[in-house]
Amino acid sequence: MDKRYTDYNSYLRQLFGCRVQKISIDAGLTCPNRDGRIGSGGCIYCNARGSGTGAFAQGLSVAEQVVRSKVVMAKRYKASKYIAYFQSFSNTYAPVSILKRLYDEALTIPEVVGLAIGTRPDCVDAAILDLLERYADQYLVWIEYGIQSVHDQTLGRINRGHDFDCFQKAVALTRNRGIKICTHLILGLPGETREMMLDTAKIIARMAIDGVKLHLLYVVKGTALEALYQQGLYRCLEQQEYVDLVCDVLELLPREMIIQRLTGDPHPEELVAPFWSLQKTQTFSMIQKALANRDSWQGKNASPCNDSI
Repeated sequence: MDKRYTDYNSYLRQLFGCRVQKISIDAGLTCPNRDGRIGSGGCIYCNARGSGTGAFAQGLSVAEQVVRSKVVMAKRYKASKYIAYFQSFSNTYAPVSILKRLYDEALTIPEVVGLAIGTRPDCVDAAILDLLERYADQYLVWIEYGIQSVHDQTLGRINRGHDFDCFQKAVALTRNRGIKICTHLILGLPGETREMMLDTAKIIARMAIDGVKLHLLYVVKGTALEALYQQGLYRCLEQQEYVDLVCDVLELLPREMIIQRLTGDPHPEELVAPFWSLQKTQTFSMIQKALANRDSWQGKNASPCNDSI
């Protein structure tokens, strides 16, 4: 078996016949869990940067961010086509007219062949999805819903601000529009056991989701999670522990589900722990080796999907 999981780069190359690279965009949007609509502190692992590049604060427009990144991506990865990835905070959390202007601006840049929209399941409605559906007629469109866990007690513990039912409703509203659906899952959330994490994988596997991103929960400065960590109330996963969990999860996910990410990318200057999370290449290698040692692959233990869940 050449590939033990269905990776995102191979999927894009098969679609477009060349290297396609995501370009992260900071559109200056915010989050209902930060601006007071549902909360003001955000999720316990999220700081004021919101996984963003800081480009908006530097005064760079969407178009300028894309153009600058294209030069870097072409040189570093030999990329010739690009996906505009609206990453920072909740990128459907604005009036449709503003969202259309932002998305249109990204798509005016030559060689941009699609959109990836990172958001929350409580930040979509029919009008927003209608807009994305119109883009999907001409471009590859992914919407990425952060859910992190299917367990409501965990979502409450991390101050997520919505429950699992909200995610299920968002997925149902998104289906049959030509929009690809990706979900983000975090391994190592406070209070979660291995069995709980695998239950999340099993439930997501049965929902006919198109793709998934797996993330390690790491501690960054300026977060509520940092306070828990410093008080000894949170323990980070060890590297081998995380590798084994990733393999367990991959075995449960259907082979056709696209694995967009196997771990996260902490900003080194913000990282508190664990420092092994900066060793991304090593972690990838360990996952591949572990799958080979198990004689295992994505979908080995998957159940048939049931999108009525």
